[in-house]
Amino acid sequence: MATGLLDEVAAGHQGAFRTDAPIPQSPNPAVLARRNRQAALGRGHQRARLEATGPTASLANGQVAPVGACQQLVLLRIQAACAYGAPIRPPFHPVTLRFTNTLTRRIEPFEPLVPGQVGIYCCGVTVYDLCHLGHARSYINWDVLRRYLIWRGYAVTFVQNFTDIDDKILKRAADEGSTMETVSERNIEAFFTDMDALNILRADRMPRATRCLDGIRALIGELEAKGAAYSADGDVYFAVMKRPDYGKLSGRDLAEQQQGASGRTATTEEARKQHPFDFALWKGAKPGEPSFDSPWGPGRPGWHIECSAMVREELGETIDIHLGGADLVFPHHENEIAQSEAATGKTLASTWLHNGMVNVDGEKMSKSLGNFTTIRALLDSGVSPMTLRLFVLQAHYRKPLDFTAEALDAAATGWKGLNSALGLTAESGSTPSTGEAIQAQGEPEGSAELAEMRERFIAAMDDDLNTSAALAVLFELAKPLRALANRLERGDAAAAAELQTPQIQQRAAVLGELAGVLGLKQESAATPASSSTASGPTEAEIEAQIEQRRAAKSAKDFATADQIRAQLLDVGIELIDKPGGVTDWIRR
Repeated sequence: MATGLLDEVAAGHQGAFRTDAPIPQSPNPAVLARRNRQAALGRGHQRARLEATGPTASLANGQVAPVGACQQLVLLRIQAACAYGAPIRPPFHPVTLRFTNTLTRRIEPFEPLVPGQVGIYCCGVTVYDLCHLGHARSYINWDVLRRYLIWRGYAVTFVQNFTDIDDKILKRAADEGSTMETVSERNIEAFFTDMDALNILRADRMPRATRCLDGIRALIGELEAKGAAYSADGDVYFAVMKRPDYGKLSGRDLAEQQQGASGRTATTEEARKQHPFDFALWKGAKPGEPSFDSPWGPGRPGWHIECSAMVREELGETIDIHLGGADLVFPHHENEIAQSEAATGKTLASTWLHNGMVNVDGEKMSKSLGNFTTIRALLDSGVSPMTLRLFVLQAHYRKPLDFTAEALDAAATGWKGLNSALGLTAESGSTPSTGEAIQAQGEPEGSAELAEMRERFIAAMDDDLNTSAALAVLFELAKPLRALANRLERGDAAAAAELQTPQIQQRAAVLGELAGVLGLKQESAATPASSSTASGPTEAEIEAQIEQRRAAKSAKDFATADQIRAQLLDVGIELIDKPGGVTDWIRR
């Protein structure tokens, strides 16, 4: 980390590196150790100027404090966040964040369990296919939440899981003649490609269900020992009637649902349950399926128990914020709460946030309606990543988002103007080059107007992440910069001189800073793929290999097909399989 990279990091109530203050205990030593390492960051709003100088750190008051292993880990943590482009800055004033908590159905002030620290768990993808627009909407919104908390001075630990064993993954593997691991790994790689394109920060930790089996089995055993779960013919079910508050997140009444379900035909699984809404914690293995050993026989975990186990293993028994789409409220999150709180006797999450769903031309997006669109297909069609990001952020995260060609075109027009202004910030030297940290700028010098705009941005974001109002501030900041950019394009000599004035540079700096909080970054003109043949195979060579791969798949020679895909990827060519046997490609 370069000297002076960190400017005003939020420090503790008792000092910049106070690590002896009590921290809520976790049953997991690894979690406790991680929390102790994080204790050096943000407790309260005292500020300390840090300048890393080897084994010591200089504080704002001129004193020099030794930097031990714990503090070095903290500095490395900040450096890692900076490497992904996350702006790091302290609060300007006591944070007045308010969120709509799904659990209480109220807008509430946000108060973390440990002052200055936030633990967040975000439900991740089931990796059987490429990510779609619903994933883009959800993860862009939660990326902005994370960036904003970091910008306000919080030490954020963000955990997002992969569900890498599931009926859909097994079916896809069977259809392809491959394995569960092959399908999962391919789609995990594709997930990172798509999220990186959208400038979504990678999570601090991304556990997988298949790598958390010990924690899952232990949690199921605890529930069974407490009478909240029971086994039946190799399966284990959670007994919902053991939880009087079951339904508190979704507002559903079990008695009413049971009455409404009366008379339906009972399946073999239903017949094993004590109550129709009991759900599987462990599923006994079926012939030919991958399985894992357990006290109940070979099998695999149920979907809901995976997240409860990973939350506890990575963040502890109670966390600050749990995230997901509105479609996860019931049954997934409802079941998470039931099983976690039955096991620990503690609240699973203080705050539950859920984003609205994506509609396409007024209808729910679904494969059955033929209006299902992947992120990859949309970006391949020529929509820029930042246009899609802007489109998502124009709506409040909790409201439905209607995806139409007209709305996307409007977002593209808006992004064109904002992008030109952000390009101007790069020309003026107001923003760091790619890969450098976005450094805290402090209050704008000599401009009450800029200070007022920043405060309006904060007020909007504090108000339940009102990104629409926050974007209005960005467009207002960008307006004179866009006009200046247009003059520069026409070769206006006076505009070149004006670009170097303090007023323009200050405005550009504020725009770049606030755009970074929303994850918006300047995009250069894309280079057509057909012009990039000098460093890779020609289009004819690529098409020939695609045809060879298609023939291999038809002959069910999936090993050869996978080898061709891997060979092309090694030379920067990514294949994109689409419905109907069509394969497109892009240069990476």
